[in-house]
Amino acid sequence: MDAPETGPGPLAGLKVIELGQLIAGPFAAKTLADFGAQVVKVEPPPDPKRPQAGGGDPLRKWRLLKDGTSVWWQVQSRNKRSVALDLRDADAQEIVRQLAREADVLIENFRPGAMEGWGLGPDRLLELNARLIVLRISGYGQTGPYRDRPGFGVVAEAMGGLRHLTGEPGRVPVRVGVSIGDTLASLHGVIGILMALQHRHASGRGQVIDVALYEAVFNCMESLLPEYSAFGVVRGPAGSAMPGIAPTNAYLCADGGYALIAGNGDSIFRRLMGVIGRPDLAQDPALAENAGRVARVAEIDEAIGQWSARLPVNEVLAALDAASVPAGRIYTVADIAADPHYRARGMLQEVRMEDGSTLAVPGIVPKLSATPGGQRRNAPKLGQDTDDVLRELGLTPEQIDALKRRGVVA
Repeated sequence: MDAPETGPGPLAGLKVIELGQLIAGPFAAKTLADFGAQVVKVEPPPDPKRPQAGGGDPLRKWRLLKDGTSVWWQVQSRNKRSVALDLRDADAQEIVRQLAREADVLIENFRPGAMEGWGLGPDRLLELNARLIVLRISGYGQTGPYRDRPGFGVVAEAMGGLRHLTGEPGRVPVRVGVSIGDTLASLHGVIGILMALQHRHASGRGQVIDVALYEAVFNCMESLLPEYSAFGVVRGPAGSAMPGIAPTNAYLCADGGYALIAGNGDSIFRRLMGVIGRPDLAQDPALAENAGRVARVAEIDEAIGQWSARLPVNEVLAALDAASVPAGRIYTVADIAADPHYRARGMLQEVRMEDGSTLAVPGIVPKLSATPGGQRRNAPKLGQDTDDVLRELGLTPEQIDALKRRGVVA
């Protein structure tokens, strides 16, 4: 489970400033850092009025903590350096401007207008560094009538159309169990950065990337809008099935487990019917193509369900695998941690914590053959790299100490 040895990464030398917090902006920066980018994460120092709060990105205290820090932090902030700056202070704002003069990318996910209020808007930053690429992630984007509304991922998932499709028909729509809206926005942001870098290579100029959380979700909604436009169809929740594609569903097995079976390819369907002992359905010309199967999906699902109910899930999956029918079980994290394929693909890695213990963390995605990503350093403590980064900007020890006494940096 140890992380494999890696080189500097394809983004080595790329200087990134991360001003965001929680998920959307930091996940984008984490992805760049995994592949060698030099990420300086700017976090708020402890508030003298609320020293017990500790300061820093709130994610440091989210969910389950180990020695006072979220274990999630070790994933979200690996390969980064931490600088503690109070962005409300003019001197801290000037430090960010100095960082921006030398940076390639700046990432922020504050509410629209916050950066401008600090004198750090893209117009100002691009005046200082015309090659800078600025990624802005927000709930509703930098323009439009909703731009000033607070926007979290859960709201974006609803507005983007995803929440309406989740769960069982007639029941309360459920949320995906992770912050999928934030992550989708992050990945769209990374795509935008890579495209902007390509444009800069040709033109020598940076630009601003505007990613809205709800738009990132909406971009993944497949045929939702054109079906409504052409037919007036408002797709609704369908439980474990996929409307318009058959058969694909979760089928209860004899031991109480579920087998996810995707037999929706024409030849795959025929093999599946052979496995379950229904050659009549395999040879029925009305079921030879997807449209015919969709019309009789209840009949097909019943036939598959009757077969799966007689066997434990392992035997169901073994029979389907032997016939090259795509199928799988529903994994818990315990299943993931024990799975040999995850291990063989380097997706289960361990980091050594400061106290000598180890912590399992996800591996690096995607996998590049010549320039793979990797974990080069653990997630930083708050302000761990403040002094080093400020010295690199040319500040003297005396100047740094003066800023610390005022609480501007930590």
